[in-house]
Amino acid sequence: MKILVGVKRVVDYAVKIRVKPDRSGVFTEGVQHSMNPFDEIALEEAVKLKEKKLATEVVAFSLGGPKSAEVLRTALAKGADKAIHVQVSDDEAGKLESFHVAKTLQKIVEQEKFDAVFLGKQAIDDDSSQTAPILAGLLDWPQALYASKVEEGGSGHMKVTREIDGGLDTIKVKVPFVLSADLRLNEPRYATLPNIMKAKKKPLKNIPIKDLEPPVRKAGGFVEDVSALVAKLKEKGFVKA
Repeated sequence: MKILVGVKRVVDYAVKIRVKPDRSGVFTEGVQHSMNPFDEIALEEAVKLKEKKLATEVVAFSLGGPKSAEVLRTALAKGADKAIHVQVSDDEAGKLESFHVAKTLQKIVEQEKFDAVFLGKQAIDDDSSQTAPILAGLLDWPQALYASKVEEGGSGHMKVTREIDGGLDTIKVKVPFVLSADLRLNEPRYATLPNIMKAKKKPLKNIPIKDLEPPVRKAGGFVEDVSALVAKLKEKGFVKA
């Protein structure tokens, strides 16, 4: 099973957020950033599955500005085999929404042929919790959201336990699938100095966002009446004479 793990660069959870005077957002300049905590948990679970021989490769993914490479290097130091950085400008990064991230993930999954996508249940900056379900819909894959335990389910399935108001809910999902990680799924490991040094030699692929965008469609034309339309369709071979 080849797993793609989404990791997002966010303001560190320990930083006290300050709102801008014009209320257009929060101060991010000169503020400590790190990997989204729930994404760390998703990454840890993917690495653990690889250690159990249930996964063959773990690839970290991030859509963001130049500094997103920092969290990808951290992901490599924590056990990811490779990393993919879909690059946008800092200005564009501030305007990204869940749908944009999901569409980008869809492109990467289809190009690289992944068997599963692991994401944090939410990012601590926008708390939308929408990327995983949107991606599952785009790929037409089953989804296992808010996972608190992941096990082999047999016959090409994974068994996922999730915490609900009434207790625990256990489901089986068929591979390929999309998973979002909850807080109690695991305890992420620290990146040791030797692994940080090794991470510098692991491959990090940079993809400009424009390389994933669909080609610009040719402009259409106008006709004066139905007769002209029929003539044009015959000319193009869409209608037989």
